[in-house]
Amino acid sequence: MPEPAFTGVLQVCVVVRDLDAAMRTYWEEYGIGPWDIYEFNPETVQRLARDEQPSDYAMRLALTMIGDTQWELVEPLDDRSIYADFLAEHGPGLHHVAVGVDDFEGTIERVHVKGERVIQSGHYKGVSFAYLPTGGELGFIAEIFDRIPEGQKPDATYP
Repeated sequence: MPEPAFTGVLQVCVVVRDLDAAMRTYWEEYGIGPWDIYEFNPETVQRLARDEQPSDYAMRLALTMIGDTQWELVEPLDDRSIYADFLAEHGPGLHHVAVGVDDFEGTIERVHVKGERVIQSGHYKGVSFAYLPTGGELGFIAEIFDRIPEGQKPDATYP
């Protein structure tokens, strides 16, 4: 039996059409928040890639903690991201789960050994992130980081 590929659940992500409306619903109807808001685009994120090719995509996202797990809401701002594809194909909903790994580069290499590509990636304020093509095998996309993202100052907060 192989060693476990993932060491823990770090984040759950929901893709939404309207980030402001989604945060308001989570906060006013479920008491979930407050939210830290960020914009990811070619000016704020380095090495943006899609299928391991340079790609300019943009999204607004909001983060909060529910217990020990970070929750993320993502609103695509164009049609070039995996989030936009998901929204067009499925509508709003659960998109990915970020998982811990012991070896970021080793995990990427295992994707390549299988003859597959990382489906989206980038580098934000010292943290590299990558989305693995696990949807067909596991029923969800897995996101990994090269280190735990923490300490980034948000662009805004809600409420």
